[in-house]
Amino acid sequence: MAIMPITIYGDKILRQTVKPVKAIDDEMIMIIKNMFETMRNANGIGLAGNQVNLDKSVFVIDLTPVEGYEDLPPKVFINPEIIEYSDDTVFFEEGCLSLPNLRAEVERPEAIKIKFLNTGEEEEILEADDFYARVILHEFDHLIGKMIPDRVDEFIRKKLSDELKQIKNRQVEVDYEITQK
Repeated sequence: MAIMPITIYGDKILRQTVKPVKAIDDEMIMIIKNMFETMRNANGIGLAGNQVNLDKSVFVIDLTPVEGYEDLPPKVFINPEIIEYSDDTVFFEEGCLSLPNLRAEVERPEAIKIKFLNTGEEEEILEADDFYARVILHEFDHLIGKMIPDRVDEFIRKKLSDELKQIKNRQVEVDYEITQK
């Protein structure tokens, strides 16, 4: 397995809608394994394809390091589609491996239902709430070219602008490999 460089704010692929995965073959399985290794190496709990410069609709999640989620098995979401959102929303502080050191309060639906393929090419439907739903929605956002700054109001976005410029110019310290300019 290999650790892949993580794309960061300013990399064009993070602002594009990714393409569906056409085949879940040996190459795709190896990419998924590399994504898990890359995410864990960076102390992340979720990672989307375009965060490792992959123009494919896939993300991985592993919440086992999070208190209360230790027994939840790591999960792969291929070609996901959110099919239901709850009306109730919750604000919670989020971070992102593609936005090193930046944190912001983001409002998201409290619960969701998502349809996706697993690595066995079987369709699954999953209902998630609370933190699990938030992480899924955060990673799903990446697949449609959205990031934390798109989910906060104008006032907060202005407050984050200096940090965003530093990230874009790679003037941040990270302890994992990122893409080069």
